[in-house]
Amino acid sequence: MTVTDSNLPHGRDSLTEDLRWRGLIQDSTGLDELRELLDGGSATFYVGFDPTAPSLHVGHLMQVITARRLQLAGHRPLLLVGGATGQIGDPKESAERTLNPPEVVEGWVRRIHDQLAPFVSYTGENAARLVNNLDWTGEMSVVEFLRDVGKHFPVNKMLAREVVKARLETGISFTEFSYQLLQAHDFFELHRRYGCQLQYGGSDQWGNITAGVDYIRRRGAGPVQAFTTPLVTKSDGTKFGKTEGGAVWLDPEMTSPYAFYQFWLNADDRDVVRYLRYFSFRSREELEELEKATAERPQARLAQRALAEELTTLVHGEREMAQAVAASQALFGRGALDQLSPETLRAALTEAGLVHVTELPDVAGLLKESGLVPSMKEARRVIAEGGAYVNNTRISEVDATVALADLLHGRYLVLRRGKRSFAGVELRR
Repeated sequence: MTVTDSNLPHGRDSLTEDLRWRGLIQDSTGLDELRELLDGGSATFYVGFDPTAPSLHVGHLMQVITARRLQLAGHRPLLLVGGATGQIGDPKESAERTLNPPEVVEGWVRRIHDQLAPFVSYTGENAARLVNNLDWTGEMSVVEFLRDVGKHFPVNKMLAREVVKARLETGISFTEFSYQLLQAHDFFELHRRYGCQLQYGGSDQWGNITAGVDYIRRRGAGPVQAFTTPLVTKSDGTKFGKTEGGAVWLDPEMTSPYAFYQFWLNADDRDVVRYLRYFSFRSREELEELEKATAERPQARLAQRALAEELTTLVHGEREMAQAVAASQALFGRGALDQLSPETLRAALTEAGLVHVTELPDVAGLLKESGLVPSMKEARRVIAEGGAYVNNTRISEVDATVALADLLHGRYLVLRRGKRSFAGVELRR
């Protein structure tokens, strides 16, 4: 990644104003100070990721992409993976977290390190650096932690944090209560070791982040700055980053590139313009034109397609994005199914509903088996009326059968009823 003038915000806006226009700054230690830092030269910043699962998910994209955005503008990223804080867990409002074994957390740290690598550049004057807070926290004794860190934290301020107040009635362990101290100490250590001047994170981290700013001041260092990004929400009230199948992960083994593409393609019209501002690297002028075109022709889903293609390319690469687009078209009869890779085809059919058979019944039986029709009678009626397709070929005979030669990649069939309803069949022999 080469930082050039073309990477900077286009047109009339400074970096700070571009971040504000995109809605990426919710709270800050001071807009004037933030503007001076971000628009006045190259600064070192950090953002943290706790390894609470074997992969990052789309909920982390706000922070990952913001790091990329800041680096493209000339700033130096420190990407912290919490080998220490991941063993503790930031308090949740609902209940105490289940602590994962250290060896499990260590494995997740390595995986997340690898996942972060494609988003930033590790070369050049503002090269990114991956850091692990276990490197300095693991060396501290309990006495050192209490004397050197804990001494600087008034308990009344810690109790005032919203999530802590919510847990006081049900109970909160000292382990989770102390998380704020660990995160604040991370900021101090990164400031001391690498000259880090800025931390940002999600708005739910504001209490932890400002505790770090205050802690650095109490240790006689700084000044440092901070801001938070908004939590990403969905207009229908459901949680962002969740589908019927669960979380949408960045790991292609946990969420296929096709399913990742479909997640963005299916974004609600009420949300997609906001998502584009958050996640796209298109300029303000380009986004405003796209927003206008989307408002004029919402049925074309121009914004959803632009967002899905850009993010799938960023996370999974150009080839996987092209395969996802090809699958979306081919499944509805607008492309060649035999041009899809076995992995992409299976991922697409799994999303639609993939049934497994050990022998091939006739087409009517396949339609019923796949759930596209409720009965054999309905299956024959759909075929007779010309609404049944196998591998995008219309079936006109009610007693039609399929042969082994019809199987895609020797094992798959794509069934479609009408224009929009399809399912997959996998022959297991």
